Amino acid sequence: MAVIRRMVACSMVVVAAWLGGIQPAGACTNFLITKGASVDGSVMITYAADSHEFYGELSYIPPGVHPPGTMREVIEWDTGKYLGRIRQAPVTYSVAGNMNEHQVAVGETTYGGREELAGSGLVDYGSLMFIALERATTAREAIQVIADVVAEYGYASSGESLSISDANEAWIFEIIGKGKDDPGAVWVARRVPDGYISAHANQSRIRQFPLDDPANCLYSKDVISFARAKGYFDGPDSSFSFADTYAPLTFGGLRFCEARVWCMFNRAAPSLGISPAWAGGDATAEALPLWVKPDRKLAVRDVMRLMRDHYEDTPFDMTKDVGAGPYALPYRWRPMTWKVDDVEYLFERAVSTQQTGFSFVAQSRSWLPDAIGGVLWFGVDDTASTVYFPVYCSVREVPAAFAKGNGSLTDFTWGSGFWVFNWVANYAYSRYSDMIQDVQAVQQELEGRYLTDQPEIEAAALALHERSPRLAVDYLTDYSVRLGDELHRRWRSLGEQLLVKYLDGNVKTPTGEVTHPGYPEDWYRRVAAEQGERLQVKPLPGEPESH
Repeated sequence: MAVIRRMVACSMVVVAAWLGGIQPAGACTNFLITKGASVDGSVMITYAADSHEFYGELSYIPPGVHPPGTMREVIEWDTGKYLGRIRQAPVTYSVAGNMNEHQVAVGETTYGGREELAGSGLVDYGSLMFIALERATTAREAIQVIADVVAEYGYASSGESLSISDANEAWIFEIIGKGKDDPGAVWVARRVPDGYISAHANQSRIRQFPLDDPANCLYSKDVISFARAKGYFDGPDSSFSFADTYAPLTFGGLRFCEARVWCMFNRAAPSLGISPAWAGGDATAEALPLWVKPDRKLAVRDVMRLMRDHYEDTPFDMTKDVGAGPYALPYRWRPMTWKVDDVEYLFERAVSTQQTGFSFVAQSRSWLPDAIGGVLWFGVDDTASTVYFPVYCSVREVPAAFAKGNGSLTDFTWGSGFWVFNWVANYAYSRYSDMIQDVQAVQQELEGRYLTDQPEIEAAALALHERSPRLAVDYLTDYSVRLGDELHRRWRSLGEQLLVKYLDGNVKTPTGEVTHPGYPEDWYRRVAAEQGERLQVKPLPGEPESH
């Protein structure tokens, strides 16, 4: 199956058991922005696919017409394991990354949920996402495709939250299996109200939901009765909470997962004054809402910025404590939890993290033809240092440097976008607060140009589309491929420049002069306070003091 290969998915990496539950550590982050919450009326969803054992690639699935009796293989997305076959649809649509030619996009985060409900069916969550993209022309159709496939073939994964969008709507869909004795699944989907934004980050977030509002809420017919039969719930239907029933909260679910949602809400709607207590692990605090209305409408660039967050200037700021080192590095190496004298501690888990394989901002626009309206702003490696370049949903080819099959996690190659971006980012970690400024300058230059050029490119594509839709597709394919190839070359050049400029801990000026700027003042004070007399310079008798 032509999808982005995951050697070990983000959902498989585990932090620790917290109060009886297990929370994913690598995990992923999704944001959802509705038409009325965006500057230009776009619907946007985001996805950061995070795992320490994940090679980031951009897949392409061509469209197809399939004769009766054709079967589709199901290959588990996390492991590459062959699971079986299902009936193929008569017609399937092209898919670039996680977006199809009809502007439908899908992202996910794994919440796990009750361990005894791990799915025993045929189709895993990753395959479900791509089956939906291959077969659906709207987000609602995608939900129905998933429901139908699960009903017929069963569900093979643990608890998942999906973001599903098209040019008009954004939905949160949550699903969990029924355990080893039943291959099926229970699920619920809610449409994010227009003008609002939402998020999920490895914790089930749909609690109570309307039982008679199919325009805005869909669910499996046994989502409540199954919980009653298992002894998970015994209250009135109106008080049933999917999240509390199927994925009971843990400390890790709050601190590692809900905290990322809180940060996004806090950035986009500071006027709400949402307390960080819930995100800090206080289960007695007021829970986060499922969605909020942003203080101002968000542009594509704003959403990219939200994906680059490290909790700066919040109670969870990762740039301030000793773990950040002298150059304010907002990353912490795993494990995320550790002990000192039998007391357990943690490192924060921010939206932007070093183990991201790929991420995207999917932009869908109802006023344009599908071939032009759908853009997957795609990037590999850390969201903070990646560059999101536009891949139009109608493309018939993707840039070679980012394409599936170009390289692997165990073999470095200069021809791989994933490896070039990792090379730059990992070098920048050594003097982060300085080098990230050089990285961001090029990042902002490139993304700024892509966004500035977008209206002109799309005007040309529209003119071609009026003559022949195929001409527009060819034009946008050539454009997307050219930008990806140029980006790959530019980023390698940036890495070479950084190596020259920051060689051996020195910093060269633009004219090539070698300087020794030293560490920040607060770092010197911290070292002096910790080491004291051992590092103190003590001139010998008669020796002049240094100045």
